Amino acid sequence: MTDNNCATPASAADDEAFLGRLADSLAALGHVEAVTLGGSRATGTHGPDSDWDVAVYYRGAFDPAALRALGWPGEVSELGAWGGGVFNGGAWLTVEGRRVDVHYRDLDVVEHELAEAARGRFHWEPLMFHLAGIPSYLVVAELAVNRVLRGSLPRPGYPRALRDSAPAHWRETAGLTLAYARANSAPRGGRTEVAGALAVAAMQTAHAVLAARGEWVTNEKRLLDAAGLRGVDDVVAALGTEPAGLLRGIEAAEALFARATGTAG
Repeated sequence: MTDNNCATPASAADDEAFLGRLADSLAALGHVEAVTLGGSRATGTHGPDSDWDVAVYYRGAFDPAALRALGWPGEVSELGAWGGGVFNGGAWLTVEGRRVDVHYRDLDVVEHELAEAARGRFHWEPLMFHLAGIPSYLVVAELAVNRVLRGSLPRPGYPRALRDSAPAHWRETAGLTLAYARANSAPRGGRTEVAGALAVAAMQTAHAVLAARGEWVTNEKRLLDAAGLRGVDDVVAALGTEPAGLLRGIEAAEALFARATGTAG
């Protein structure tokens, strides 16, 4: 007996048809030159309830009001509203009953960061929901990983110069994060502060590990697992409230991170 009230999961054909309609609508917006699919749906790691991460690559005076005028329910930000850096805004929408995240990508910025990454240069930016913030080469990683739906975009390999420069940067940043916790938070019995420092330093170290391998990173969701740093969970769980225990936790994390980065003495 069939329950007609039960929702039927979308088929792959349904998903592709939806994606085509979505891409066509976004590609028709003024100054948009390309549309891509990113996130878990681009890598094939999605589940039935995963949202749809898409990006619009524009050049010139892209106007979010045009996206808003499509009439899809949700929130549409202005340019620069998500920090004003390489990750410069977007929208959280519901389209045909599906959750869709739209990211704005300025092609002039993307091309600049592509050239910088080829020279081994990048900078760090804060970004909400990312413990360690993001490297500016995140937008280059997206070019390498995302699926182009409309238009054309370069698909870069991981630059040798970036593999040489990025690991040391991230290792040093993680070391400074833990050094501050050792000098200022642990002696005061600041369990929460130490736990936070361990989490941030773990993400920073994971960036170092993947950069050394030449593996692109587009977010932090699976970063610790990819870097083999899930053991930091046990370090955080074992933290006490006394300064001595907090210092032991920092030392345990340092040992774990050194092994992961191949810098253990």
